[in-house]
Order: sequence, then C-alpha cells, then structure tokens
Amino acid sequence: MAEYYLQTKDLAVGYQGKALIHDINFGICKGEIVTLIGPNGSGKSTILKSITRQLRLVGGKVFFDDTSLTNISYKELSSRMAVVLTERIRTELMTCHDIVATGRYPYTGRLGILTADFNAISDGQKQRIMLARAICQEPEIIVLDEPTSYLDIRYKLELLDILKRMAKEKGITVLMSLHEIDLAQKCADRIVCVRGEEIMAYGTPEEVFYEETIEKLYDLDNGSYNPLSGSLELKKTEGEPEVFVISSGGNGTPIYRKLQREGRPFAAGILYTNDVDYQAARVLASKIITEEPFEEISDNTYKNAENMIDQCQIVVNAGVHIGSCNHRMRNLLQYAQEKGKLKRDYL
Repeated sequence: MAEYYLQTKDLAVGYQGKALIHDINFGICKGEIVTLIGPNGSGKSTILKSITRQLRLVGGKVFFDDTSLTNISYKELSSRMAVVLTERIRTELMTCHDIVATGRYPYTGRLGILTADFNAISDGQKQRIMLARAICQEPEIIVLDEPTSYLDIRYKLELLDILKRMAKEKGITVLMSLHEIDLAQKCADRIVCVRGEEIMAYGTPEEVFYEETIEKLYDLDNGSYNPLSGSLELKKTEGEPEVFVISSGGNGTPIYRKLQREGRPFAAGILYTNDVDYQAARVLASKIITEEPFEEISDNTYKNAENMIDQCQIVVNAGVHIGSCNHRMRNLLQYAQEKGKLKRDYL
C-alpha cells in the first residue's frame, strides 16, 4: 500500500447502506492530480464525499498515507485534507482579506479576489474565496468537487494552473471532479471514469482519452469528442454535399463549423489523413476525400475530387498549402474556377 499516498480498495459508496457504485479501486501518488469525470448523476460527488468521510462507506476501504481512513480522527484529517464542495458555497460574512492577509500562500493572489462582503458577491467570486481558503490551509491533499463550476474561462485556467503548481512544487495531492473533460485531459495525471455502477476506466489521459471511451462514457449520439484537439463537435448534417471545401492545415475547420451551423451538408478534400483539418472533417463532413500522408495524389483520388466539384453548387478555397506531394491541387482549383464554382471566402 505504501506506493500510494491515497488508495481505495474494493470501495463501495452510496446512501443508507445501499451501494450505488462498487469495486472502486484506484491509487494516487503524492503530488499527483487525479480527476473524476463522467455524466451528471454518475456518482462522482458520492465518491468524493465518501473519501472525505462526509458519507459512511458502504464497503471496502480507503487508505490515506498507508493508514485506514477509519483510523484517522476527524481532527487530524481536517488538518491534513482540505475539502471544497460546490454545494458548500453558503451565505456567510467573510472577506478575501481574512484569507490571504497572512501572506502564507502566494498562489491565492492569482485568483483575483478583492476584499468584499461575502453576501454581495457572485457565485463565481464566492467559489474563488472558498478555493483560496482551502489553499491557505496548506493541506497535504485537497479534494475539490466541480471547482470550476462558477468560474469564467480566465479563472478556470488560473485555478488549474495553481493546482498544478501546488502539486509539482509543494507535493500536494489533488483529487477532484470536473465537467470540462477537455481541461481534465490537459491537467490531470490520472483520470477516473465514473459511469453508473462502476468505474469504467482508470489511467493516464493518454490511456483513457480515446473517442470510443468518451462516447461510451457519456452515451454520445448527438455529436463527438476529438481527443487529439480536446474539442466537442456537434452532429454532422447528413445529405448530399452542397459545398466542397478545399483546405489544409486547419484553414477549413472554421468553415466546416459554419456550414454545420447553417445545416448545409458539405464535402471536404483532398485531405491527407494526418492533416489538422481531417480531424474535424471526419466528424462534420457528409463526405470526405482523403489521401495517404506524404503520397502524391493518385489518379483515382483526383478523379473523385473532380466529380465532387461537378456535384456541388459551390467550391470554397479555404486556403490550401500546395507542395510537391499535393501539387495536383493547383489543377483541382483551376478546374473549379473553370466551372465557375470557386469562391475564396465563405466566412
């Protein structure tokens, strides 16, 4: 057990002695950031409340620094573990000055909180104060339930950067849940996927973030998640393409999304399968014409692209970088020009 700073062993959690999630087994090393992800109501908060002893364990054990959690007094636990639950933002009088005046913890200043009456500030400001107070405890482990819920983009990034620095510079262990899976993928050392009655997956982001895993975890049928870019895409518009987008290097992706918003089915090509635009086109385009990376465009692929130009009403040159391998793209653009279909601006 000593290899882990915090470990669950056959843990079962729930309410009134009834297990909602069972067989929870994962370990966290000192100074790691571990993030729980999963759909609403999957049990992420229940796991955190059980680990922090706000709920009685239904079964199994939690070991904290090689000692069973049940053998640690509440007083000792509160001195070593800081807990911030979203639902605990409550009405009370306090100021940021009360928290940071000691100057013990330099990170809190980056949360951008001004001295203010706690009753007169927004939920986002309250959240930042609660987080600052937890950080000022200088805990060994900090447990956070949806800490970014009320924060705008700037403070989401600030908070996650602070947590990363705390973990790496101070050896503070961080266990939290997040809705923003793109942020979880970028900041966590390990990911726990919570789905229904089980832990569906556990591992590093590189081991967990596959398209099939995320789609299964969230039962996605109305869009997709791209683990390479960390982006969510809405469902493609089905139908025969009306627009053919020619692009490369990411120039086509904004146009793909605009066409998707307009509900216009489109084709994309000729794209090498290692091109940035390919990742968006494969989930947004109704048809896509591809070529293998670093290969010259074949006669068959080129003919398919010409046929697509004939079929579509508009051909958009979103910006294609032409080199020695894809030199035939010049001919393709010329063909679209001769057909009177070529446009250089769609946005």
